[in-house]
Amino acid sequence: MIKSIDRLGRNYDQIIAEWAFITNTIGADILVLDMPILDTRTKAETLVGKFISDIVLQVLSFVAENERTNIRERQADGIRLAKQNGIKFGRPRKEYSDDFLSIATDYIQKRIPLKTALQLSGVKQDNFFYHIRRIKQIIE
Repeated sequence: MIKSIDRLGRNYDQIIAEWAFITNTIGADILVLDMPILDTRTKAETLVGKFISDIVLQVLSFVAENERTNIRERQADGIRLAKQNGIKFGRPRKEYSDDFLSIATDYIQKRIPLKTALQLSGVKQDNFFYHIRRIKQIIE
């Protein structure tokens, strides 16, 4: 039992292949809850029942893939418009305090050793090196 046909795959080909695998290779029945006509437990024994199920499966698989394509296009349009309007995505860049910049600069220019820089900044070594790399990019 599955809620919707689009749970079988991300596109038309995946849905059809998964349906065939489950019904033919495994030999299991499928019931699609939001589309009761897609129920291989009944009607599939008759040629007409199988034909109707296959047609409905083909149409619904196409509709599912088409809807996913439309969603991606609308999402891309929204992102593009937001960027044109100056919206920034992602986490905001870290602002460094003057104290940290001073400590980092002293360390970069070898005026203080690493241990002192870590003690003064209160930052762990891995995190300190991460920020040093970022600061070097800003300075250069």
